[in-house]
Amino acid sequence: MRVLYFHQHFSTPKGAVGIRSYEMARRLVSRGHDVTMVCGTYGGGETGLDSPFVGGRRRGAVDGIDVIEFDLAYSNNDGLFKRAVTFAKFAIRSIGLALTERYDLIFATTTPLTAGIPGIFARWLRRKPFVFEVRDLWPELPRAMGVIRNPLILGAMSILEWVSYHSAYKLIGLSPGIVEGIAKRGVRRELIALIPNGCDLDIFDNSVEPWRPEQVGGDDLLAVFAGTHGMANGLDAVLDAAAELKQRGRHDIKLLLIGQGKLKSTLQARAQREALKNVVFQAPVNKARLAGLMASADVGLQVLANVPAFYYGTSPNKFFDYIAAGLPVLNNYPGWLAGMILENSCGFAVAPEDPKAFADALEQAADYRSAIKEMGSRGRDLAEREFDRDLLANRFVDWLEGAKP
Repeated sequence: MRVLYFHQHFSTPKGAVGIRSYEMARRLVSRGHDVTMVCGTYGGGETGLDSPFVGGRRRGAVDGIDVIEFDLAYSNNDGLFKRAVTFAKFAIRSIGLALTERYDLIFATTTPLTAGIPGIFARWLRRKPFVFEVRDLWPELPRAMGVIRNPLILGAMSILEWVSYHSAYKLIGLSPGIVEGIAKRGVRRELIALIPNGCDLDIFDNSVEPWRPEQVGGDDLLAVFAGTHGMANGLDAVLDAAAELKQRGRHDIKLLLIGQGKLKSTLQARAQREALKNVVFQAPVNKARLAGLMASADVGLQVLANVPAFYYGTSPNKFFDYIAAGLPVLNNYPGWLAGMILENSCGFAVAPEDPKAFADALEQAADYRSAIKEMGSRGRDLAEREFDRDLLANRFVDWLEGAKP
């Protein structure tokens, strides 16, 4: 089977962002399928291609995957208008491929929601099977966050969402809330598979070399947030907890924020203004380097803004990296991940917008090191039992193979 796979933010493990699409494409190839990955140039990502762009695109083989990369740069630091223009350009160029490339099945994954547009054209103009993967519910999340308020734009996005869902032969949701959101739009449940983000157990194994930033002492408790520094992440909650720990005199607890994003400079300015020396900022690193950091860390921070749409409607890469690395997870919002942490006793689930509870959990972790190691071991067991990337990728390939007109 020839699969035309659209993911605007595709990256190999050499980049510093999520690699779900890379891993899923590799599993398709290992099962005997041909995969053409269509993507843009993503800040922090690494497509594996280094040849010059010709006519606005370049093409080459990367680990058995045929990659087409458009010369469309995108960064989390971009403003809303620039993002929208980049999304639209990618969708338009993708339609051209959907109408001209040779393939048996088209697969598209969000974000953005416009990723589904080539699939719609393939379904209705070429009668090709289309499978759509939903990583976030749009326009529900931007509406809930107040990022997009224009009723015309929200209405247009809602129409695109409905058409994308109902054009697909099958769909994939990455969390229970996403599956529920798709079903509420009138899609039959038997057409929706829950395939969450997975754990790269081979990357986060015991063979990596541990390292820490020089600002962190060997005896300090190191709590790490690894991800985007944007509005959705609500990282002021980490700085609020840092301020509380500073007031308590707990200088042996360091909070590391590693990554990039639109609000990183704002967070750095606040930390400097308030003399929060217990907060350390680090540039993003690739997966192998991140694994070494995780091997030296004590706690993984799963932090999001207190938006109810996030409670069941997200499947964050970082959570699965933490448990793959055997780190206990400190989560600061309700929902399915908080429930999983409590059920498996693999970390802490604290109430949102409560810096004292956040700081209490970190102090408990610092004072009972053997207990958090046991939490981390239970997290790793959970990763191996339910979220092994191989297990989920095989489920993914089975689902695509079953997509018939």
